[in-house]
Amino acid sequence: MEFPIELTLEQQFRLQNLKTQVENLSQEEAQEFLLEVLRQMMVKDNLVKHLLKQA
Repeated sequence: MEFPIELTLEQQFRLQNLKTQVENLSQEEAQEFLLEVLRQMMVKDNLVKHLLKQA
């Protein structure tokens, strides 16, 4: 199974948009943002694992 490594144009746009938003965050806000993003990635990982077990 081959996985794409590059971001889609939509993902690149969303990433640029986020970059603009986080540029003006304080260090504390940036840390909170980072932790929330990491939490969401872990939830996504758990969902993918659960769906793979169901297949």
